[in-house]
Amino acid sequence: MVTSRPSPDVVARRLRTAGCVFAEDEARLLIEAARTPADLAAMVHQREAGRPLEHIVGWAEFCGLRIAIDPGVFVPRHRTELLVREAAARTPAGASVVDLACGSGAVAVALAARVGDVTVYAVDVDPAAVACARRNLVPLGGQVYGGDLFDPLPARLRGQVHVLVANVPYVPTDAVDLMPPEARLHEPLVALDGGADGLDVLRRVAAGARDWLAPGGHLLVETGADQAPAALAAFARAGLTPAVASDEELGATVIIGRAGP
Repeated sequence: MVTSRPSPDVVARRLRTAGCVFAEDEARLLIEAARTPADLAAMVHQREAGRPLEHIVGWAEFCGLRIAIDPGVFVPRHRTELLVREAAARTPAGASVVDLACGSGAVAVALAARVGDVTVYAVDVDPAAVACARRNLVPLGGQVYGGDLFDPLPARLRGQVHVLVANVPYVPTDAVDLMPPEARLHEPLVALDGGADGLDVLRRVAAGARDWLAPGGHLLVETGADQAPAALAAFARAGLTPAVASDEELGATVIIGRAGP
């Protein structure tokens, strides 16, 4: 039986030995989240075993917000803050925003927080992600649907979406096994594997976007820097005017497509 809490230094030392780069910060978060010494011991053991910190404490910090994260749900990456920033710059007040492959709904939550007056719709194919996104978005008035990309969206949104964001999987299939264990063992494969060149889902989103975007509306998708030329070409083939944004500090690349009038 665990009767006393280990000190932050002891927890950090254990996490550092397990390979956690930010051991001191993680130790603090685990200690804050644990209700009892037994809880803390179990949480530290899970982290040592490689379970994502966000799955253990139940939330992730993203764009300065605390996003609820359920076990098995994709953890939002800090590089995706570029996607939020670029989307927010193109989202007018009163806009309809759709977040495809939404995961926890982090991008939609962050956009709603930045822009304020928006109506948010989100979609994911993974039931665990749908449940998690509902926890995050329903309190904001958002609507979350389970299904494949555009399929479950209400027909009334056709031609009415001002901003469509899609943080779709873009890791090439052969590279999934090279990802850190935290991702490949604890996040759903459907949120990681983007097909042979990583762009299979991106192409499907680009091909369907014009049916849903309002005139002058935008599609924004995160991708790898080396994939940008092929992604830009896919946007152009889909009838969107493409552009690319990047942030070296975040290590992020976003492809932006504008629908014509």
